[in-house]
Amino acid sequence: MTGLLAFHRTAMATAVDLVDRVERFDLPTPCAGWDLDRLLAHMTAQNLGFASAARGEAFALRVWEEVPSTASAFAESAAQVVAAFASEGATEREWSLLAGADQEVRVPGATALGFHFIDYVVHSWDVGITIGRPPRFDAELLEAVLPLAFEVPLTGPARSGPYAPFAPAVMPVADSGPMEQLLAVLGRNPDWKAPSPEGEGAAGS
Repeated sequence: MTGLLAFHRTAMATAVDLVDRVERFDLPTPCAGWDLDRLLAHMTAQNLGFASAARGEAFALRVWEEVPSTASAFAESAAQVVAAFASEGATEREWSLLAGADQEVRVPGATALGFHFIDYVVHSWDVGITIGRPPRFDAELLEAVLPLAFEVPLTGPARSGPYAPFAPAVMPVADSGPMEQLLAVLGRNPDWKAPSPEGEGAAGS
């Protein structure tokens, strides 16, 4: 578990660094229909919700509410979630997480840590590829996250519906590396390119 916490810290630090480099929050992202502003609101709310859950606090919808955020607010939320995850006994108890629009679901802390870790490796890529700075995670981190991604069911609520955390899996590119495999199995197009300033370029997935 110590190793996974260290990898998670790396993913969070990478996300914070990339968000801090964003100059325009109206850019489209690989998350269908979301620009960077919308993605940042989601990422900040998820951090605050998971941090509350890791601290053992009672479930409250207001904690998970997505509101406009800033790079500094995101960095603060990231610091909160890293500290909460590392607190004594956090991964040994159940966490109350948000499911769908307004439902509470109880999840073992170690499993919830894995959820958040997967999310932030992928969201780091979302932000990085949008601003032309794709993250480069080391092989050990990708070896840790990839098996977790392959455990996500390929069908059902995790893949379909308005609150599904992941899109249907896509075919990875030939001879793809671990990052491309991760993106593909979680429904991202590894070949996604941000549109040019003139509005030209590949469409998002």
